Amino acid sequence: MRKLSFDGSPILYLVATPIGNLEDISYRAIRILKEVKRIYCEDTRTSGVLLKHYDIKTPCESYHNFNEENKSEAIINYILEGNDVALISDAGLPIISDPGFKLVDLAIKNNISVTTIPGASAGISAFVSSNMPLPFLFYGFLKPKYSERKRELTDLKYEKASIIFYEAPHRIKEMLEALLEVFGDREIVLARELTKRFEEYLRGKISAILPICDTLKGEMVVICHGYIEEALTADRFTLIDEQISLGLKANQAIKEVANMLKLDKKELYKEYVEYKNNK
Repeated sequence: MRKLSFDGSPILYLVATPIGNLEDISYRAIRILKEVKRIYCEDTRTSGVLLKHYDIKTPCESYHNFNEENKSEAIINYILEGNDVALISDAGLPIISDPGFKLVDLAIKNNISVTTIPGASAGISAFVSSNMPLPFLFYGFLKPKYSERKRELTDLKYEKASIIFYEAPHRIKEMLEALLEVFGDREIVLARELTKRFEEYLRGKISAILPICDTLKGEMVVICHGYIEEALTADRFTLIDEQISLGLKANQAIKEVANMLKLDKKELYKEYVEYKNNK
């Protein structure tokens, strides 16, 4: 087992950057960004604003979703030559709904030390101010395609933890409509423009926030209340039919409900078949 090394061996630093306010960066992050041999970022223009603000002159190259596959190996080779490098995203922590997983995976497989320089995170920042209960589940962005998004939400419907989603302003209406359709009219908190001048938190039922979401701008965090336990007292056959209506096959729906209600799957299957035959 290899431990993080600061004895001269090269290191891959994952550095958190501000999510809005440029002051939300640590002294250590600034020092590391000045000391490494190269910085990799999503967009050199966006990161250039931050680097210029703190007089960081380290060479900066792009590393994003479209070149991640090809560029990761080149970066690993550069590190193996003895160079410390830093990976940053446009805002917040790398890899959290941003590129970087492949690079970290390759680094670990090549015995390269990887460490995180902590800092701002939109999801955690929004959750702390949300008044939603612990525990929480961070999910990030839902798939943009309707059928895939509905499937994701169906899988999450009975999650009891508060769920943290990210969403872009041009998709927020579709996202909330999908939440309402699959989850029902739950309590949510919509946080936008975090740490910026027009930071805003909207709290209420999905149906109350949905009519005004078209007017909202900025990257958004949506925190949805988890599934409420008492809802599990609903008729088991109704729950199965509900799962089937959302796209599951009967066997899959019965398995889901059996797990939910802690029932024997085979017994529930027999009961459901008899119930259907007698309708």
